[in-house]
Formats: sequence, C-alpha cells, structure tokens
Amino acid sequence: MKTMTMNRLAAVMFVLSAALVLALPASAQEKREMTTSALKAMGAPNNPKVEVAWNRYYDGEELAQIMHRIEKAYPKLAKVSSIGKSYKGKEMWLITVSNLENGDPDKKPAMYVDGNIHSNEIQGAEVALYTAWYVTEMYGSNEWIHKLLDEKTLYIIPTINPDARDHFIYEPNNPNSPRSGLVPRDDDGDGQIDEDTFDDLDGDGNITQMRIKDPNGRWIADPDDPRMMVLAKPDQRGEYTLLGNEGIDNDGDGLVNEDGPGSYDPNRDWAWNWAPRYVQSGADHYPFTFPENRAISEFVLAHQNIAAAQSFHNNGGMILRGPGTQGDLRTYSPQDIQTYDFLGKLGEEQLPGYRYIVIYKDLYTVFGGEIDWFYGARGITTFSNELWTNFDYFRRQKAGEEENPRDRSQLYRFDKILLFEEGIVPWKKFNHPQFGEIEIGGFKKAWTRTAPSFMMEDMLHRNMAFTLFDLYHTPKVQIDSVYTKSLSGGLTEVSAVVRNTRVIPTHTYQDSRNKITRPDWLTLEGGKVVSGSILQNRFFGIAQEQKRHPERIDVENIPGMGAVYVRWIVQGKGPFTITVDSEKGGRDSEKVR
Repeated sequence: MKTMTMNRLAAVMFVLSAALVLALPASAQEKREMTTSALKAMGAPNNPKVEVAWNRYYDGEELAQIMHRIEKAYPKLAKVSSIGKSYKGKEMWLITVSNLENGDPDKKPAMYVDGNIHSNEIQGAEVALYTAWYVTEMYGSNEWIHKLLDEKTLYIIPTINPDARDHFIYEPNNPNSPRSGLVPRDDDGDGQIDEDTFDDLDGDGNITQMRIKDPNGRWIADPDDPRMMVLAKPDQRGEYTLLGNEGIDNDGDGLVNEDGPGSYDPNRDWAWNWAPRYVQSGADHYPFTFPENRAISEFVLAHQNIAAAQSFHNNGGMILRGPGTQGDLRTYSPQDIQTYDFLGKLGEEQLPGYRYIVIYKDLYTVFGGEIDWFYGARGITTFSNELWTNFDYFRRQKAGEEENPRDRSQLYRFDKILLFEEGIVPWKKFNHPQFGEIEIGGFKKAWTRTAPSFMMEDMLHRNMAFTLFDLYHTPKVQIDSVYTKSLSGGLTEVSAVVRNTRVIPTHTYQDSRNKITRPDWLTLEGGKVVSGSILQNRFFGIAQEQKRHPERIDVENIPGMGAVYVRWIVQGKGPFTITVDSEKGGRDSEKVR
C-alpha cells in the first residue's frame, strides 16, 4: 500500500514538473526549433530570418528598413545601395540579390525589377520586395532557387516614385490619385499650384465623391445597395447629380481639385518614342524630366548584363508588352516576339485571370513608356504586369471578360460580403461653401485598386514566380563540346559548339541590329591562331572567316535554346582553352588537349 502511494506521488510530481517545464517561456532558439518541427507549408519559408507581414502595405521608409534587414540577415546574398535621389530628396533604394561570393553579380546574367512608378499603384513595390525576400529566405532550402542565385542577379528597386508613394499613403487621396510624381504644375493656367493636398472636406483622409439632390439629375441610389449610384432608366426620374471628387473650386471656373499633387506622368517620360504634352497627356518638358527616371536610365546604361526587366503596375490583370504605339510596331521583330510570346503564355498559366496583351493594340497608346525604352533603347526583353484583376473578386468570369465599366456592383458586393463594408465611406451630408447642402461618400483610397489583405500573398507569390522564370530564361552560355583534328604542317583544327540553354537570346534582334551592346566573344588560347571562322553550315563546311583578331571571334548573337559553331586553325598541338564571354549570358571555359 505504501509502495503504491509513493508510486502515485512520483507520477503526480512527474506530471507537475512536466507541466511546469511546458509553462516556462521558451528561449528564442527553442521557439525556432519548435517552429521548424511543424509541418512546412509548400511555397514559403517555414521559419524566416526576416519576419515580414506580407498582408499589408509599407511606406518608403519601411520598405528601406525591410531591404536593410534582408541585407543584414543575408550579407552573402543581398546588398542595398542607392542609385540616386527623388525630386524631394528621398533615396532611390536598390537591393542587388545574387550569390555574391560566386562571382561578380554585375558580370552575371541579370534582371531588373521595379514597381510603383504610379504612386497610387503601390502594390508593385510589395511584389518587387517580396521577390527579394523570398529568394534569400529560400536559397538554403530550395535547390532551384539556390542554383538560380548562384548563376544570376536580380536588381530590384521596389518603389521608383517614393515621394508620391508616401503622399498616397499619408495624404488625402482617392484610388486614382496622385498618379504622377510630385512635380508641381499649374495645370489649368490659373496661376495656382496646389502641390501638397486635395480638398478633403470632411477630413477623413479620403477624397470620395460628391452628389447633390437634383430632380433633373441622371443618377439614383441603387435599390439593392443604396451606397452605389446607378444611372436612371429612360422611364425613371433621376434623383442626384454627381459633382465629381470632393473638393472646392479654387478659381471659380466650375472645376474642383484642378491643381492636385502633381499631374505629369513618369510613365510618359522615357526617351523612346517620346511625344510632347499636346500629343501625349502626362508628358513633361522633355524626356527624363523626372530625376527618378534619369537615375534608373543611368543605372541600366552602366549594367550591360541586364537581359530582362519587369515593371509592376496595377490594375486590370494584364501581362503587357510593347509597342505602346502602332508607329513603333516595326521595332518589335518577329524573332523577339517569339521570346515574348513564350514568356507571356507562361505568365497566363501562372496568373489566373491575367491576359498577355500588346499595349497599343489591346489597351491604349503610350508615347514615352518605360518598357518601350527598355526594349527599344536597350534591347532588353521587358514586361509590365498590371496587378489585381476583376477576376479575383469572385473568380467567375474568364480572363478578358470585363464587365461594363459603369457597373461597379462587383466592388460593392465584395465589400459587403467579404470586407464587411470596410472599403466604402457611407453617404453623409455636408454643407459645401459653393454648392450648399451636398452628400459625400464612396470608395476609400485603399479600395478598388489595391488587393485586400487576405489576397495579397497569392498576388505577390504568383507575380514573383513569373519574374523568377523570366530571370531563369535570361541567357546562359556554355561550351557544349570541343573537337580537335591534327593537320599537316604542325597545324591543329579546333572546333567548338557554344550553346545558350535559355529562351532569351544573348542579344535581342533589336540589340544586335542597332549594336547596342558588344558582341559575344569566343576566344582560343594556347597557340597562334592562323584563322577563325563561324560555321554557317557545319555539315557542308560553309564558314565566314573573321580576318581581324581571329583568336577572338565576335558572335552577333547566340539564339535562345540555340547554338553557334566556330572553328580555328592553330599552330601548335595544345593544350587549348576555349572561353565564351557574353555580357548578358555569362562566361564559360573548357580546356582540351
């Protein structure tokens, strides 16, 4: 009996001690180990060194802090630097991502990525920065990512319009303002410039709509959702007239909010097919008026290894390529369009609800656009993704089946049953100094153009995946095989096959025909080269000899998923070293005896 009591007491003490241990706060390392032992969800780091909430938006300073945290956590993979300053003096932060110990990142095939050229299109910055965060966190555990960063480089500038990004976040705005950079202008010539704010009548931080009761108006409140305004039917009498965005008429001409915080469009500012303001709305005085765009152009000009580029906008669910105008159609050659088509169709598969389209043909005309400059002036394969799509609301219609633009019932329905009416300001009365009694209400600035919190990570990851496959398909050159054959007179014939194992060529047709970047170099060392030739038909021995410096053959292009064949006649028997050096495709060498 006594033994049984002692055993029970020991058991109780064991349970209590175990409970006490469990109740004690775990150390940081123990917490990490506990998290690591949990079931890992696919497609994300289970226990990131840099904890970031990817279900919210960040201002410019917060974006910079995340970039520096990534650099501190992964100094062998990430480096943060500034490429210049914005109009108002903010740093233009760049994060370079690559295996920094596996060769110079500026000598590897590279991709440039940016977002947020339009200030109200803020989510592009989160996609760009998520890309840097994801690949650094996954480098040690995902073999595909590991190899990608060993071989390639990402240059990422999350926001290229930092002034106006912060203005959108902290100042009164509507979902569409400010679109531009914060370059003050007197848009209507009345001598007034309002550089900083719109007229936020009720002080809630949102520039919503104004309506006034009017028996001769054309609008009524929707019977099913009175928050929404709909056009009266022909046999109906209207109840309201819409007065536009809330604000006042500063100069008495009947228009409100004419001189808002900047009105010139940084995506009409690039030095390719540029047009003045009377042709292209949004253009400024001359190409590269904006210091932010000038800084980017100078960076790209200094980095000849950039073979692909991506700019993130919103919204509409589109994977855009140029040209922006019909007049620029011949710039885009059939050879390069094949490359675009391959990557664009892959993007449609990765991004349900998105359409791969051509800007001028399927959207509208753009003179002086960023992606046309990247391709036209630099020969870089470039896309622009328009983030967020109507398909994401209820995932019913197919890509491209857009609803009537006047019918915004999906937005109100989504807000009602999924956001619990958080995204819309209810109509309320306001005594306007000019119109008298009116009502103010409508969409908050963070709704309709930006993804809601619970849908952000899906948007970020899918668009990041499209970016990474573009990076993967930047050219990769390698010596495929080398053959030697002894000739009379102490000569040796050396033949080499050099391949590009990716879809993007080492030179787009736009690049090679305009000689934008230098040719690829195929070099032989180990003997005196008598002649060097590119084999145009290796089966019939048809060759084009290069008379000048034959030891280094200049190759105009190594096609995507293609090869070039070269042949040298050399005095000597070797050993020989063959090297391929491509600015956009990297380097490779092979020694033969």
